[in-house]
Amino acid sequence: MYKRFVLIAVIAFLVTPLTAQTPQGWRMRVDESTSAEDPDDRPDLRVVTVGSGMRITGGPAGTFWNPANAVTGNFTARASFTLMKPSSHTNYYGLIFGGRDVEGPKQTYVYFLVAQNGTYIIRRRVGEEVTDVQARMTHAAVRRPDANGRSVNALEVRVAGNTVSYVINGMVVHTAPKGNLVTDGLVGVRVNHVLDVQVEGFTVQRG
Repeated sequence: MYKRFVLIAVIAFLVTPLTAQTPQGWRMRVDESTSAEDPDDRPDLRVVTVGSGMRITGGPAGTFWNPANAVTGNFTARASFTLMKPSSHTNYYGLIFGGRDVEGPKQTYVYFLVAQNGTYIIRRRVGEEVTDVQARMTHAAVRRPDANGRSVNALEVRVAGNTVSYVINGMVVHTAPKGNLVTDGLVGVRVNHVLDVQVEGFTVQRG
């Protein structure tokens, strides 16, 4: 019994300092790379609260959400993402929506992400299976790192009736019918591995 208590205490010690740094009410899931050809650059994912936002530095990829941000029907979700410095190679960051079982093995969500090479991507994830809604596409609306190595991209997802629109820096880059896309569920953010990204101004407007 004592050994079991010690083990639980050790696990709590390892998990709590990391999650405690996210903004109040937010949770996160860490997804370590399983590819030997594309490993994480270090074992930890660092999260520091910045105002009502957060700065995320990997290491592993992370998905972040607040259970209060569960929506149904029409909504607009938005956030501003500052890439603090270029990654060693191209990786993506941005919004998720339609999140279900995000802490379990059947995690399901749609993600709308941008990258430092000026591309964006829209994908649907169910468990470990990922399918394209819109394959990687270069678009002038995606800001690339400037002379200081930083870029700021404001992303929005707008769900209105049977239509989903994806917006980058005020420009609609993709619009499509929902089809079989599930948009009801949790809304949050995702930052893939080996990135240093500051997330600010996350809001969800219902209706």
